[in-house]
Amino acid sequence: MTFKQTIQSFLKELKRFDYDVVSADQIWKLIFPDANGTWYKIHVVNYHETCYFTHIDGNSCPIELNPEGKIKESETFGSSSFNAGRGDLQHVWSWIIVAARAWMDLAAKDWIRANARVFKSYPLNRRIGKVPNSIIRASMPDLIRIDKALGTTRCRKFIRLVEDGYFSKASNTSVPAFTANKFFDYCRIAYCAAERKDDHVDKTLSGREMYKRHADGRHEGLLDIDGDSEQEFADWVDGVHPKKTSGGHPWEIKRGGNTTHINLSVFRPYSFDKKSFCIQLQGEAINRLEETIRMFLALHDASLPISIANPEGIRKRLLGQDSIGIIPCYDTLHRANQHFGKDECVFDVMYYDDLGRFKRRILPYITWEPLPVFKLRDL
Repeated sequence: MTFKQTIQSFLKELKRFDYDVVSADQIWKLIFPDANGTWYKIHVVNYHETCYFTHIDGNSCPIELNPEGKIKESETFGSSSFNAGRGDLQHVWSWIIVAARAWMDLAAKDWIRANARVFKSYPLNRRIGKVPNSIIRASMPDLIRIDKALGTTRCRKFIRLVEDGYFSKASNTSVPAFTANKFFDYCRIAYCAAERKDDHVDKTLSGREMYKRHADGRHEGLLDIDGDSEQEFADWVDGVHPKKTSGGHPWEIKRGGNTTHINLSVFRPYSFDKKSFCIQLQGEAINRLEETIRMFLALHDASLPISIANPEGIRKRLLGQDSIGIIPCYDTLHRANQHFGKDECVFDVMYYDDLGRFKRRILPYITWEPLPVFKLRDL
């Protein structure tokens, strides 16, 4: 049997089993072991008679079978860590398909028993779950603790502001008019309050000069407008000033990656509201949140209107009332918290193996995401 015939026979058998439907996609999710006990997780997507095969937990290149029967490498779309062109398609996929077909035979005979094996034996370090942060804190004291870094006084002050409703009052977070120079004054206070050892903040500089030194640099014309003009700043924010450009990061006051920088943004609370500006800090990454809170408290102490992104969530993190996401060993940590819904309060993630010697202690508190049930179609 040729590789093409093997793939076609596999698909013919697969269509006997349940699948999910998303828009025009039919999606099968298979988790199975091979004869040697090695586990695989693959997704098969049928879209307008073209079938896409993705090795979710491995580095075998994704492939596709088009309606004309041609097999080729498929676009990864960020779903696989493989390097394009690695290995021969037939070599890297033949064994997987053989193992998958053997598993389908077992599921066709007794899908309850087959799925029970998956639920019982699929390695925990390949699963997705979450655990209360309070359990992690109590078990692994050497991990980063934002509350410890800030200290009790700052933590209590921030928590009190949240609980007293500070952020629900527009007068605490918004102003009727603003200027570029006022923004730079905010920046100066922020830089001084959250200086790290490698920042080398020169406190003799003005806020504008500090911004030039520490911000992203792509200011979109913010440095070119009249610093004292409320009208020019309003026009610039509204995108109608002739010196307003695009494609920059004017609010990125401390550089970092696309999730590890700190923003101090000034924006209209609503698109139809041209009478006020909201001033907000944002730096939710675990290695930047301490700085961001320090900035916020310093600006608040200076009696300046200021907000911070997701204050209720920050309160939960300081108190350990949030959850830590557990992600599969084959996934990247980058943006992995976005896998979880907002109501799950997952801001930080880790690998199951990172629990080390504390696995046994923490395991009872992990809530695992359900694994897919693989069974024959009823209808």
